[in-house]
Amino acid sequence: MRGPLGDRIYATVARLRRLERREARALRRWIERTSNLVHLSVLVFVPLLIAVVTLLFNSIEELSFLLFPPLASGTYTLFANPEGKYASPTRFVAGLTAGSLCGWAALVLGSTLGVGGVTASVGGGELTVGAFAAAVAVFLAGVSTWALDIEEPSAYSTALLGLLVGPADQLVFALSVLVASSVVASVFVVWREQFYDRRAQFLYESTDSDDHVLVPMRGDDPDATAMLGARLASAHDAGKVVLLDVVDDEAAASAERDLLDDRRRADRSVGADEGRDDPGESPGDPFDDRNEDRAEERAVAQAAAHLEDRASEIETRVGVPCEVVVAVGGRSPAATVLKTARETNCDLIAAAYEQRHGALTPYIHDLFRGEVDVVVHRSAAGRTRWKRVLVPVRRASDVAHSMLDFARRLVGRSGRISVCSCVSNERERRRAEGMLADLVEPFEGNFETRVAVETIERYLADNADDFDLLFMGASTDRSTASRLISPPTFERIQDIDADVVIVDRS
Repeated sequence: MRGPLGDRIYATVARLRRLERREARALRRWIERTSNLVHLSVLVFVPLLIAVVTLLFNSIEELSFLLFPPLASGTYTLFANPEGKYASPTRFVAGLTAGSLCGWAALVLGSTLGVGGVTASVGGGELTVGAFAAAVAVFLAGVSTWALDIEEPSAYSTALLGLLVGPADQLVFALSVLVASSVVASVFVVWREQFYDRRAQFLYESTDSDDHVLVPMRGDDPDATAMLGARLASAHDAGKVVLLDVVDDEAAASAERDLLDDRRRADRSVGADEGRDDPGESPGDPFDDRNEDRAEERAVAQAAAHLEDRASEIETRVGVPCEVVVAVGGRSPAATVLKTARETNCDLIAAAYEQRHGALTPYIHDLFRGEVDVVVHRSAAGRTRWKRVLVPVRRASDVAHSMLDFARRLVGRSGRISVCSCVSNERERRRAEGMLADLVEPFEGNFETRVAVETIERYLADNADDFDLLFMGASTDRSTASRLISPPTFERIQDIDADVVIVDRS
């Protein structure tokens, strides 16, 4: 047995492990943001590729170091904007190579015309370049890249730097630019196709998790919420749903568990299609007349029947396994739900919306403080299918990625997802458009993006009724004072016909 010292060591190690897990998760969510991923890739790949190319070509004595500045500049252009105009491997290689050839052509033309100052030389610490050759090199670089549709900023660099290479080394310089840029372009293609374009699969936690969903059967419309949780889980092959009923004491919990077990056995014995339309009158119904004599037993029996019916409906309509769990409530309902989520290996809680005085109840806030991802569903009309989804986004974040992934799961292949951002003036439009493009690009599905110059409340009032469901972040990163001054948007939009889902990442 551990002594006091052993207990302290064990507790310290456990805290360090929790801290390590939190830091690793924070780092992963930081990298989830496309801008951070791009900057990190630039810091890693540009120096690494230049180092590799340098090692490969150091053995060639004729090779001029002059090719490396345009190569580094072009490499940065590729990785800094992988979806931009200049992020074309063909354009990159062809542009740099054409620039080197233009510099060579400028030297040849100047020499043929006998224009003074055509060649470049280094002497007395001064570098001289012929003005005629420089002008012709830049002109030819512009004409050739425009005509061939391979406009590349670094082409002008290779055209000018090629003037510093001796006439005998021009061919070697052009071939070096071709080979070195091809190496860089090949690495870029592999990085973009195998990692960057698939970053949702590798980096976004929700895309490979949140498939075991716990649904506490409480609130205004838990049946609709259970169906929403089932559709989220069904997007993954390993998905499952757990319906949770929380009762006040162990005796009632035990009785309800026994009734659920009896119903399961009865259903298996008479077949999956028999005795489910009217549980109270089915031949395999385990409830006898004695249960009708006591109100408490009737309530337990009705709760068990309702849970089992919902589980059967979910398995039939959605095709995802559904379990039923009965737990004994403690002083904190949220603590009971979170504990059950851990015990049943659920990584997402789908809770029905609950409010008090126009704000979320303490129960929902306590769920947000847990270590399990949470979605809170406010049902407007008891919908169980959602094919038109609106996702308002303020900024790129892990919550935004989760909302897009959940929306994609719900609408399937035939639905429509609109992702919008509201800005205060036209100057912010381009930044918002770029942010939305980065958000939706990693996901497969039918997305449209919108940027509106108006408040989010006004935009939702005008457009939300055209959709079945609206996703919003939980705003848990805001301070209490901020929430008092300006309540979260989902608390300010009460009169819309669409369902609302509030997303919180643990």
